Amino acid sequence: MASPISDADERRFSRNMMTSFIQIATLVILVYACLVILRPFVAIIVWGIILAVAVFPLHGSLTAALGGRAKWSATLITLVGLAIVIVPGWLIIDSSVATAHSLQANIADGGLDIPPPNEKVKGWPVIGEKAWTVWSSASGNLEATLAKFQPQVKALGEKAFHMAGGLVSGMLHFVASVIIAGFLLMYARQGFDTTAAICERISPDRGTHMAGLMVSTVRSVTNGVLGVAVIQAALAGIGFVLIGLPAPGVFTILILIVAIVQIPAVIIMLPLIIWVFSFASAGAATVFAVYAILVALSDNVLKPLLLGRGVDLPVLIVLLGAIGGMIAFGVIGLFIGAVILGIAYQVISDWIWGRESGAVAEQPAA
Repeated sequence: MASPISDADERRFSRNMMTSFIQIATLVILVYACLVILRPFVAIIVWGIILAVAVFPLHGSLTAALGGRAKWSATLITLVGLAIVIVPGWLIIDSSVATAHSLQANIADGGLDIPPPNEKVKGWPVIGEKAWTVWSSASGNLEATLAKFQPQVKALGEKAFHMAGGLVSGMLHFVASVIIAGFLLMYARQGFDTTAAICERISPDRGTHMAGLMVSTVRSVTNGVLGVAVIQAALAGIGFVLIGLPAPGVFTILILIVAIVQIPAVIIMLPLIIWVFSFASAGAATVFAVYAILVALSDNVLKPLLLGRGVDLPVLIVLLGAIGGMIAFGVIGLFIGAVILGIAYQVISDWIWGRESGAVAEQPAA
């Protein structure tokens, strides 16, 4: 027969409950305060972690080549990364500003001549007649045509200004992320051990495995996003050069940016296809149109192949996590969503198959 609970035991239990409540409440308040303080830097830090994880294999190889000098390797990678971000960004901004000033000066002086449209423009689907009329009017009297569309031109200029500001801000944020990634590479082993220790609290005896799973998931998404973007941009650039599209390099970079931020490349390809039909022969333009559409849709085939490679997770988990994370959190959600869904899948799997306490049960093959 169980002994009755004494008043002293009840008081001790009440004190322990109150102590636990105060400790948990204090921890929650402390974590919330830290998040509020670090909120402006969360995205920059997360991008820094993602970059560090993605380039760590290169860091390891370079460290070995430099005789074990990890800090020299991290510094060199950081400098190269900064050059890759700053130089093209500065060239794009400088070119855009110079083009805008030149365009404004030519319009003001009346020195901007727009050639009349080709008769093929009338054959463009849906917008052919209207585009030909506006183009013809602009080639005859540009100032009068712009006056007719002054509200639209003003709105377009405001959007361009905001886009330029966003580009500068994004470049500065990415520069900060590259610098943070360099510091993280210097202390990569300590960072991995800390992550594994935290994961041990979530799933005992599986912390190292879960930390490795997070790393491989980030690298897989990096390959699936950046790899597919580079492939799409390269294939598109080949088509632009062969068809004789003016400034093929600019449009190739545009396709690369659009693919990285997960905007369908068809949005860029369709206007270019229409443009090609205005100056190329019908046969060549048709071949280019088919090729461009295939390139724009190629990510639907390449992403499932590259996203799940090298990860101890089902491809569907990685794919759903990346797509759902992007919808919820933007571009950075590609990585966050895949990691969160992958860890949740692993924790639930450990619980189902009895691996949480270290007594691993035999899991049947799927």
